[in-house]
Amino acid sequence: MLLITCPWCGPRDETEYHYGGQAHVPHPAAPADLTDEQWAAYVFFRDNPKGPFAERWMHATGCRRWFNALRDTATHEVLTTYRLDEPRPGGTR
Repeated sequence: MLLITCPWCGPRDETEYHYGGQAHVPHPAAPADLTDEQWAAYVFFRDNPKGPFAERWMHATGCRRWFNALRDTATHEVLTTYRLDEPRPGGTR
């Protein structure tokens, strides 16, 4: 069981959260100009590293706010959490 620290509510059990996918994925500047292949790449293709990975989470049964977390995909350890308006710690994915 993971213990995830909500930036607003503090540490809570992972059952209180919903996973939202990879963090820091930029939205296309001109989505109407994308080809079907480019749009599919934006929507479906994400990084899948072994090690630290930036993810989006939502505190579903608490404050209902979205935030980012750096989680090690090999050990499942949550390294840190941070608000969406804060920079990504350490420059990792």
